[in-house]
Amino acid sequence: MINAKLLISTQNIDDSFLRFGRKKCSSMCEYTDIWRKKTMAEKLLERKDMDPAYMWNLTKIYKDDNGFEEEFKTLKKDADKIGSFKGTLKDADGVRSFLDWQTDFNNRLSRMVIYSELRKSEDTRADEAKSISMRAENFMYSVFTQLSFAEPELLSHSEEELRNIIDDTKVAEYKTILERIFDKKKHTLSEAEERIAAAYGEVLESPGNIFRNLDDADMTFGSVQDEKGEEHELNGANFTTLEASTDRVLRKNAYEKYYAGYKNHINTFAATMSANVTRDVVTSDLRNFDSARQMSMAEERVPEQVYDNLIDAVRRHMPDMHRYVRLRKKLLGVDKLHFYDVYAPLLHEEPKMYTFEEAKELLYKTVSVYGGDYLDTVKKGVGDGWIDAFPNKGKEGGAYSSGSFLTDPYIMMNFTGTLDSVSTLVHEMGHSMHTHYSCTTQPAQYSDYTLFVAEVASTCNENLLIENLLADEKDPKARLELLNQYLENFKGTVYRQTMFAEFEKKAHEASKNGEALTPQKLCDIYGKLNEDYFGPDMVIDDEIRYEWARIPHFYRPFYVYKYATSYCASVALSEGIRKEAAGEASGNIKKYIEFLSMGSSLDPVDELRHAGVDFNTPEPVDRALEKFARVLDEAEKCAELIG
Repeated sequence: MINAKLLISTQNIDDSFLRFGRKKCSSMCEYTDIWRKKTMAEKLLERKDMDPAYMWNLTKIYKDDNGFEEEFKTLKKDADKIGSFKGTLKDADGVRSFLDWQTDFNNRLSRMVIYSELRKSEDTRADEAKSISMRAENFMYSVFTQLSFAEPELLSHSEEELRNIIDDTKVAEYKTILERIFDKKKHTLSEAEERIAAAYGEVLESPGNIFRNLDDADMTFGSVQDEKGEEHELNGANFTTLEASTDRVLRKNAYEKYYAGYKNHINTFAATMSANVTRDVVTSDLRNFDSARQMSMAEERVPEQVYDNLIDAVRRHMPDMHRYVRLRKKLLGVDKLHFYDVYAPLLHEEPKMYTFEEAKELLYKTVSVYGGDYLDTVKKGVGDGWIDAFPNKGKEGGAYSSGSFLTDPYIMMNFTGTLDSVSTLVHEMGHSMHTHYSCTTQPAQYSDYTLFVAEVASTCNENLLIENLLADEKDPKARLELLNQYLENFKGTVYRQTMFAEFEKKAHEASKNGEALTPQKLCDIYGKLNEDYFGPDMVIDDEIRYEWARIPHFYRPFYVYKYATSYCASVALSEGIRKEAAGEASGNIKKYIEFLSMGSSLDPVDELRHAGVDFNTPEPVDRALEKFARVLDEAEKCAELIG
């Protein structure tokens, strides 16, 4: 989806695909899909041999690639009109004319980009699909550059002149957008400077690109032995699978060799991280912000206290995280718990498997609590080609939801029959329904929702799924597995992402204060945070100090904290929804659906406040981690029953 962020400065150009509605995720913890590769069929089918009943229907966007080509030609021709708007943003008439044109153009551009990304995901080997995706992306960046004149031109007016434009009824439909632009007046450069900034957008992404090339393409790890002496290939794709093995020797060998690879390249990784942080610090200085964090959070008008409240609250609840570490140590039966033990299965049992039909029924049961309209829409979407369900040769890994004002919200996933796959389906449908309600309720310019709330609907669905499964499960071992997944979601999404957020904050502060981000400095920061977050029962292996080097999230400034706040919000909302379903409350579901329907018509903190979650206080984080403690209490009781 697109909103008027294309009118706003392109300083956050790395968020471009989020502006077009793609919500990358799974269940946000990078280790949630540990069983997927274990259960993946060795022999995948080619795309052409897959059952169309389980594939998405992109013909509703364009009949075929020829439709993309026609749209591309039209958009390129229409983009030539951008220059004609220069110098016209002098009054409400000129501003209205430009915004009307841009809204229509953005809708069509969004449709084209989304189609190209979906096509590429089907088979990443296909040259034609890669070509249209690359062409669409390059065109999008060129449009960003051409549009970079608009904000400086608007903000060249005096405050009084700009206020008169904003208050004119002729631009009433865009007033909220214009108010947000007004807030950025002191942070916007001249037209010439903004054009330079836009032109250097791809150059400024170089640290992240270098990191990805090194991490994805150049890093090699060889093989490692298991307890029987058998060799296993080790790479970035299967590392998490090996770390989830019941073979502790294999886990240890994989862990040590994997991080030895990062240690061997730590100078290069530190250089890319330092350049990335320096870019943020310098850009924030040029744009008259107090810090890179303030600059990043101002884009969504989220107060900095939200970030600090999160860290402070998580640190208050650290004893419960340490208690979970002790429980894992006890259940695994080890004298010392190492980081290569933290993703090992607790009960050494194969996971329950589900058919896709069973997964759909669990989805329907989960979302039925929201009411008939939500459930009916989900069923219609499932039957109408929203979902590309199964893996095929060349298909992109992972899962995401992508949709816009002119398209359905599509779901790309790789269903393998595990509970994690079921959870992914439920999670992505949360994104898709958020998109559906926003796009069918709001006008195009407000139909996109911000990253701050992007993971709320998805994780709210996940929580409801686990609660439903727990309600139907009586066996202590099976319950413990479900409870552990719940705890892992908290650990990976609240505690771990907050630890990442602290690392980012400390690294940027050090750079701002003139300290060099050497490998030693970065490793010291990260090592100390792991000590704090995992506690005295975890052995702080030397290898964990190098883990920061493999985290791609750090190349998107001050992004990871939103995972944690979103999950905390989803806990509060799912608890309220469950209480209403049990007859213990009223109005929660109505407010939740209203929240899903708000798009970007309000600031994200205000949208969540409407739904009953106020991040101006630490209460949402405290409530979520109190829930973590209750789940942990029950897990400990199940562990006692098992013996």
